[in-house]
Amino acid sequence: MSEPEIKVGKTSSALFDRAPMAPSMPGGRASSSHGLSVTDDIDARIWERIKDHPCFSEQAHHYFARMHVAVAPACNIQCNYCNRKYDCTNESRPGFASVKLTPDQALCKVLAVASKVPELSVIGVAGPGDACYDWRKTVATFEGVAREIPDMKLCISTNGLALPDHVDELADMNIDHVTITINMVDPEIGAKICPWIIHGHRRYTGIAAAGILHERQMLGLELLTKRGILTKINSVMIPGVNDTHLVEVNRWIRDRGAFMHNVVPLISKPSHGTYYGLTGQRCPEPFELKALQDCLDGNIKLMRHCQQCRADAIGLLGDDREREFALDQISTKVEFDTSKREAYRKLVQHERGDQLAAKLDANKAVKSLGSSGTLAVAVATKGGGRINEHFGQARELQVYAVSLKGINLVGHRKVEQYCLGGIGEKATLDHTIVALDGIDILLSSKIGDCPKKRLAETGVRASDAFSYDYIESAIGALYAAEFGGKPAMPTALGPSN
Repeated sequence: MSEPEIKVGKTSSALFDRAPMAPSMPGGRASSSHGLSVTDDIDARIWERIKDHPCFSEQAHHYFARMHVAVAPACNIQCNYCNRKYDCTNESRPGFASVKLTPDQALCKVLAVASKVPELSVIGVAGPGDACYDWRKTVATFEGVAREIPDMKLCISTNGLALPDHVDELADMNIDHVTITINMVDPEIGAKICPWIIHGHRRYTGIAAAGILHERQMLGLELLTKRGILTKINSVMIPGVNDTHLVEVNRWIRDRGAFMHNVVPLISKPSHGTYYGLTGQRCPEPFELKALQDCLDGNIKLMRHCQQCRADAIGLLGDDREREFALDQISTKVEFDTSKREAYRKLVQHERGDQLAAKLDANKAVKSLGSSGTLAVAVATKGGGRINEHFGQARELQVYAVSLKGINLVGHRKVEQYCLGGIGEKATLDHTIVALDGIDILLSSKIGDCPKKRLAETGVRASDAFSYDYIESAIGALYAAEFGGKPAMPTALGPSN
């Protein structure tokens, strides 16, 4: 019996609508479990738990999608960077949701998305309020999903205040991944971030509120660790408030068993209507965020591929497809077909082995050069670990740092789509040039002569010579050409390209 044909949206084009695969690297294909253990020093048992989770595994985010269902609108704290009343479909910020769902509506939508997006591997409740505070809706949603799609991963995101009350239930529901937002371990700093909380049917403010929140967050983290549940800690970097303090936060969460720390930049504009937005609190610059992440590196596993997703996000990280699944366009009777999902996973198993082998070889080659040189490379990609997005269609670029330490993903830069209706917009390109500050080379599957020339004038070399190649393989070849005296490709960085 032949495998089903897979034709899904643009998130799958990386695997199913591309040029032929690059040949396997010398030495054979690395298995997915062995490969990550070798590169990231992750125990094989842990790898089995995170290999399909795009938030807990940098490698998985190339292949697997998540879906957040906005079933928990109530929240028990107020943060100075949050305004859940504001909604813009073009904004990517936690707490945003265009439509709040009932558990029944959420299940219907999950089945519809799972039927059309075979990459889907995780269902999460991330608000728009707090998943643990709006607990009954969270539980009802997960019960429905577990009944219909038993192998779907379930996870929650929470501020941690109500978390200790529900750890046993989380374990009983086989929820293996929890994200807690922890911005402080000092109540005096916490009072500058969170003005009030609701706890035990009582409202607390100021330092008293922050003290209770801190104690509950630490207790929740410790209880999750004891139950063997993997935890990711999100921390919002707020310049002048908690930026230097996050080093201490990192130490506390490491000592209490957190699996991963994700430091994200404050997003704040006056139009958002948040306290920080209205009072002019500035956001960190990309170099400030990277400097903090570099300072924390080595203490605990860091997440550097976060997209600060909406509470109703759908799809691969950086490629939100929520608008494709409007509630009024979904049938109330969806028949979930598992065949596409199963076929997709077979392809991914084959592909990610090749990618890991290529990544290992590229890193080995870069380190063997012994060069003190560094490169900052921005990549337009749809997923699959390949350079497979047209520059004009990109809405974000992944940023890699290359040095004697190897090739490492260090973050992403949001950009405005350059080509609209086939026409490049000058103003949009100006915005992209600002976003590419500090970048040496830009790689995409295709780029026109006009933007390439404009980028070159600002010191950014753009190339489409590595179209559909693995990202690390291309970057390794470029680094060798730059610092090892070996040509990457005849036209890779030439003036005509």
